[in-house]
Amino acid sequence: MLQRTLIIVKHDGVLRGLAGEILKRFENTGLKIIGMKMVWPSEKVSKEHYIATEEWANALFAKTKAAFESQGKALPFKTAKSYGDYIQKLNTDYLKEGPVVAIVFEGTHAVELGRKLAGSTEPRQAPPGTIRGDFMHDSYAVANAKERSVRNLIHASGTVEEANREISLWFEKNELHKYAKELDKHHYL
Repeated sequence: MLQRTLIIVKHDGVLRGLAGEILKRFENTGLKIIGMKMVWPSEKVSKEHYIATEEWANALFAKTKAAFESQGKALPFKTAKSYGDYIQKLNTDYLKEGPVVAIVFEGTHAVELGRKLAGSTEPRQAPPGTIRGDFMHDSYAVANAKERSVRNLIHASGTVEEANREISLWFEKNELHKYAKELDKHHYL
């Protein structure tokens, strides 16, 4: 049950001075920071962070096509691959627009807890009490109209496998630290 997760305060969160508030929310749940740094993501790291798998592209395409059709519009992409490549480029460009704060948190159910604290990927759908629900109001409709990625302040790993891959992309082993925290004796020993 002890897990690690990658949380990234994206540049819009950094520029708005929300990094401390976001860190506080994670620490208040009992998660422990074991690695943290501020970086300006490179093209290489940004592309490797957002992997556009065929499964992801197919699901994204189907969902977006249905949303467009429900509004009486046609999705301007003919294939899942072309749409997936487009969204991956938007996400990659968004991630490298400015400095980010990358944090590795460790704790019981860290991945699940990270996703809950972040809120829905689309801030408009995120409930109050979540980071996106409290501090952002962007939507897919606005992002599509402006031909950009949805602005959502934060990245939170979606699965344990994704977290492990992302952590190794953003951090060297010597940048992750082990130490005892008061709550550790209640959860891990």
